Amino acid sequence: MTDEHEQAAQEAIASEMRLLDPAVRASAEAVSALLDPAFTEIGASGRLWDSTSILTVTGSGSVAPDSPVRVSEMTAAVLAPGLVHLTYFSDNGGRRARRSSLWRLTGTGWRLYFHQGTLTS
Repeated sequence: MTDEHEQAAQEAIASEMRLLDPAVRASAEAVSALLDPAFTEIGASGRLWDSTSILTVTGSGSVAPDSPVRVSEMTAAVLAPGLVHLTYFSDNGGRRARRSSLWRLTGTGWRLYFHQGTLTS
């Protein structure tokens, strides 16, 4: 991986980890700063989310600030300049999921463009 690709991968990982931080997740403003305007997600439940619906949930106080998400097996692949694909496992209180995120570099920094979570044992 080139230095440029390594930097892009590390910045996307850092952005993903910020989104997983309970304090960030509890703030609609902080989450909004990390979501691409065209963001979509296929949730672990199969539900389709967009930025508006995600911000409604985060702004409702439903995210417990003492509920950390544990991450393992994080990998990053630079698909093109300014586009990074992350995959990893998450564990939130025993609820494990395999996750996939596409981050793209915009004029305002790295923004999450697409995310999918699939429950796993």
